Amino acid sequence: MLNHQEKPDIKTIPTLNLAFIGDGVFDLLVREHLVLSGNDHVGELNKAKVEMVNCKSQAGFAKKLMPILTEEEAEVYKRGRNTKVNSASRHSTLSDYHAATGLEALFGYLYLKGDNERIKELFALILE
Repeated sequence: MLNHQEKPDIKTIPTLNLAFIGDGVFDLLVREHLVLSGNDHVGELNKAKVEMVNCKSQAGFAKKLMPILTEEEAEVYKRGRNTKVNSASRHSTLSDYHAATGLEALFGYLYLKGDNERIKELFALILE
């Protein structure tokens, strides 16, 4: 286990590892947004979450964000998008799967970087 003072350079963390944590960050943002938006039954909340947390939706969100990403953010996204994966969801195209992986890598990178304000800003743009 790493000592909290011995954090690795996030630029050296494998892209799929960034996507792994970014998947959790994005999922939590969506869940928080849905819960705070209304008092739907948990089954309805889950249906709404699944509509936002899937490869096709995330690929669309990535496309929406691309024009406003910084050079550094775009590089992280592209690394995630271009990472070789061994499998893809059977409910999505390979192109959407790669774009979703890029988006998750970006959110993971920003989270580990501690840039919560930028995460909130990008997520707000997704919700528009």
